[in-house]
Amino acid sequence: MTFWNGVLWLHLLGMAFFVGGQLMLAAIVVPVLRPLEDRALLRAAARRFGVGTLIAFGVLTITGVALASHEHRWSDSTLQVKIGLVALLGVLIAAHMRRPELHVLDGLVFAVSVAIVWLGIVVGDTR
Repeated sequence: MTFWNGVLWLHLLGMAFFVGGQLMLAAIVVPVLRPLEDRALLRAAARRFGVGTLIAFGVLTITGVALASHEHRWSDSTLQVKIGLVALLGVLIAAHMRRPELHVLDGLVFAVSVAIVWLGIVVGDTR
């Protein structure tokens, strides 16, 4: 295992937490906790995931920049689209943190996240 395999592993681990966590919240946590009408419990779960999300987003950013630099990919148009979506995702996350009651933001964050994962596969496939 090389150093760069480790960086890629961290990148994929961050992605798995970020996107997998969104799926877990949407498919399991929210449907189970919402009927209990315990808003505090639901907020606590969302806040806890939010902290992990920010950490994962940081790991993804750092490792993504490192991988793109190491592989000299900055001129790759697919990577540039991916970076644009990452910037949009940052804006959506910030908006969601300010207005968590706007559930449309949940869907947008998830849709953009899945698009970023897809573009990551496309970029990785050209190696």
